[in-house]
Amino acid sequence: MTRVPRRLLRHRVVIEPYEGDGAYGPTYGPPAEVPALVSEVIRLIRSQAEARSGRTITSTAQLITAPDVVCPAESRITLPDGRITRALTVAHHTAPGLPVPQSVEVMCE
Repeated sequence: MTRVPRRLLRHRVVIEPYEGDGAYGPTYGPPAEVPALVSEVIRLIRSQAEARSGRTITSTAQLITAPDVVCPAESRITLPDGRITRALTVAHHTAPGLPVPQSVEVMCE
Protein backbone atom coordinates (compact mmCIF):
# COMPACT_ATOMS: atom_id res chain seq x y z
CA MET A 1 0.00 0.00 0.00
CA THR A 2 1.14 3.53 -0.66
CA ARG A 3 1.50 6.24 1.93
CA VAL A 4 0.52 9.85 1.54
CA PRO A 5 3.55 11.42 -0.24
CA ARG A 6 5.81 13.25 2.20
CA ARG A 7 6.22 16.13 -0.25
CA LEU A 8 2.51 16.93 0.22
CA LEU A 9 2.88 17.26 4.01
CA ARG A 10 4.15 20.85 3.94
CA HIS A 11 3.47 21.88 7.55
CA ARG A 12 4.92 20.79 10.89
CA VAL A 13 2.67 20.21 13.89
CA VAL A 14 3.47 19.03 17.40
CA ILE A 15 1.29 16.21 18.74
CA GLU A 16 1.13 15.26 22.42
CA PRO A 17 -0.81 11.95 22.46
CA TYR A 18 -3.65 11.77 24.98
CA GLU A 19 -2.99 9.03 27.56
CA GLY A 20 -6.00 9.41 29.84
CA ASP A 21 -7.15 11.41 32.82
CA GLY A 22 -5.08 11.63 35.98
CA ALA A 23 -5.67 13.15 39.37
CA TYR A 24 -4.92 16.63 37.99
CA GLY A 25 -6.65 16.39 34.61
CA PRO A 26 -5.66 14.97 31.24
CA THR A 27 -2.22 13.42 30.79
CA TYR A 28 -0.25 13.42 27.56
CA GLY A 29 2.67 11.52 26.11
CA PRO A 30 5.90 13.16 24.96
CA PRO A 31 5.50 15.74 22.20
CA ALA A 32 6.46 14.74 18.66
CA GLU A 33 6.86 17.06 15.70
CA VAL A 34 5.29 15.48 12.61
CA PRO A 35 4.80 16.57 9.01
CA ALA A 36 1.19 17.29 8.11
CA LEU A 37 -1.03 19.07 5.66
CA VAL A 38 -3.09 21.61 7.63
CA SER A 39 -6.35 23.12 6.45
CA GLU A 40 -7.80 25.79 8.70
CA VAL A 41 -11.45 25.70 7.65
CA ILE A 42 -14.48 25.82 9.93
CA ARG A 43 -16.62 22.67 9.62
CA LEU A 44 -19.41 21.13 11.65
CA ILE A 45 -18.68 17.54 12.64
CA ARG A 46 -20.40 14.89 14.70
CA SER A 47 -18.32 12.26 16.48
CA GLN A 48 -19.85 9.02 17.76
CA ALA A 49 -20.17 10.35 21.30
CA GLU A 50 -21.89 13.52 20.10
CA ALA A 51 -24.14 11.58 17.71
CA ARG A 52 -25.79 9.85 20.68
CA SER A 53 -26.50 13.18 22.34
CA GLY A 54 -27.46 14.92 19.09
CA ARG A 55 -24.76 17.60 19.44
CA THR A 56 -22.51 18.87 16.70
CA ILE A 57 -19.03 20.29 17.22
CA THR A 58 -17.17 22.92 15.25
CA SER A 59 -13.80 21.90 13.84
CA THR A 60 -11.49 24.80 13.02
CA ALA A 61 -8.56 22.86 11.57
CA GLN A 62 -8.06 19.55 9.79
CA LEU A 63 -4.79 17.63 9.49
CA ILE A 64 -3.67 14.94 7.08
CA THR A 65 -0.64 13.00 8.34
CA ALA A 66 1.25 9.80 7.65
CA PRO A 67 -0.55 6.55 8.53
CA ASP A 68 1.83 5.69 11.39
CA VAL A 69 1.28 8.92 13.37
CA VAL A 70 -0.08 8.30 16.87
CA CYS A 71 -2.81 10.81 17.66
CA PRO A 72 -5.77 9.49 19.66
CA ALA A 73 -8.82 11.70 20.14
CA GLU A 74 -8.29 14.36 22.84
CA SER A 75 -4.57 14.68 21.97
CA ARG A 76 -3.07 18.15 22.30
CA ILE A 77 -1.85 19.62 19.00
CA THR A 78 0.20 22.73 18.33
CA LEU A 79 -0.52 24.06 14.84
CA PRO A 80 2.09 25.82 12.65
CA ASP A 81 0.83 29.27 13.72
CA GLY A 82 1.40 28.34 17.40
CA ARG A 83 -2.26 27.82 18.28
CA ILE A 84 -2.84 24.90 20.65
CA THR A 85 -5.90 22.78 19.96
CA ARG A 86 -7.11 19.23 20.62
CA ALA A 87 -8.07 16.33 18.39
CA LEU A 88 -11.82 15.85 18.18
CA THR A 89 -11.96 12.88 15.81
CA VAL A 90 -9.29 10.73 14.16
CA ALA A 91 -9.87 8.69 11.00
CA HIS A 92 -7.41 6.14 9.63
CA HIS A 93 -7.81 5.98 5.85
CA THR A 94 -6.69 2.75 4.22
CA ALA A 95 -7.65 1.23 0.89
CA PRO A 96 -5.93 -2.14 0.43
CA GLY A 97 -5.41 -2.93 -3.23
CA LEU A 98 -6.43 0.51 -4.46
CA PRO A 99 -3.99 3.13 -5.77
CA VAL A 100 -4.81 5.69 -3.08
CA PRO A 101 -2.48 6.65 -0.24
CA GLN A 102 -2.94 5.66 3.39
CA SER A 103 -3.24 8.57 5.81
CA VAL A 104 -4.61 9.73 9.13
CA GLU A 105 -7.15 12.57 9.17
CA VAL A 106 -7.51 14.56 12.39
CA MET A 107 -10.31 17.04 12.98
CA CYS A 108 -9.22 19.66 15.52
CA GLU A 109 -11.17 21.89 17.86
